[in-house]
Amino acid sequence: MTRTILRPTGFVDAPFGHDGKVAGLAGGLLWFASVELIRLDDANCRAGAELVPVEGIEERFDDDMAKQWQRITTPRPPLQLGERTIPLDQPRVMGILNVTPDSFSDGGVHEDVDAAAMAGADMAGAGASILDIGGESTRPGATTVWEGDEIERVKPVVERLSRGGNAISIDTRKAAVMEAALAAGAHMVNDVSGLTWDERSLSVVAAANVPVCIMHAQGDPQTMQDKPTYDDVLVDVWLWLEDRFEAAINAGIAREKIILDPGIGFGKSLAHNLELMNGLAAFHGIGCPLLLGASRKRMIGALSNEAEADERLPGSIALALKAAEQGAQIVRVHDVPETMQALRVWRGLKDQALTPKI
Repeated sequence: MTRTILRPTGFVDAPFGHDGKVAGLAGGLLWFASVELIRLDDANCRAGAELVPVEGIEERFDDDMAKQWQRITTPRPPLQLGERTIPLDQPRVMGILNVTPDSFSDGGVHEDVDAAAMAGADMAGAGASILDIGGESTRPGATTVWEGDEIERVKPVVERLSRGGNAISIDTRKAAVMEAALAAGAHMVNDVSGLTWDERSLSVVAAANVPVCIMHAQGDPQTMQDKPTYDDVLVDVWLWLEDRFEAAINAGIAREKIILDPGIGFGKSLAHNLELMNGLAAFHGIGCPLLLGASRKRMIGALSNEAEADERLPGSIALALKAAEQGAQIVRVHDVPETMQALRVWRGLKDQALTPKI
């Protein structure tokens, strides 16, 4: 059966005076006037694309397109992380807190529990809605960490920050680490393998009944940047995430608890990353909140004279704003105060555009 992927585009500042000509994106602050119809052939390869106006578009839908349209235009329910309710009607910031010796940007900075807890508290104070704590580097070339060591790294930090009332995500591929962190007070799982690395991870998340971020990655961190290849990166990642979404549902994970991440920098070339960023709005058709993690990543250095990781703040903010402009509900960043300031300015522009003129 041939399929068509819907990509919202043609964004407008406000819906006023455009009745029937624009549609709202996922209950957020964005409206769009056009849709790119990406047509696939029987082998799920791109066969063509067509740009069509929103007005009258539903007359062209088959059942699958109608389902995508409903998902694109339906508001996302808030995330419940412990006692914290996080609305997804505007972009939220997830602060990165790596308690590792070898992460690509901040390895060794937060190995001490007190230093990690202070850094997490600072991020929350600066406006981060979620703190994402990780004990294993998954940078290109990283080696696997034994789960016991990973638990030893993350558990005391999770305990300390969760006691402070923060919403905590555990960044791990391992079911045992998920269990230990959730028992210590974490409220969410963020798995760069999309719940594929550990065969128990699906059942652990389902039993815990917590939100989970399913991320796309091609290959293992040790080899993922060795000539990554796709037939069509946007289509391939879209179909893979849809498949993992269905696997999570079938495992008993509630659909309102699933978040999707296209996995910038995980088994992708610079061209792949740029294409995913440009096409990000298409992933709303799967029907989940979108998380975008591009902070300080290598693609920024590749576009700016090989700037080192600690010199990539401007590029990180540019990518966070690009994500916000396509409706991403969560941006995962190292530099929380700076990203929050950029998003507040973005929000101010949206608020002014949404102020009725008559």
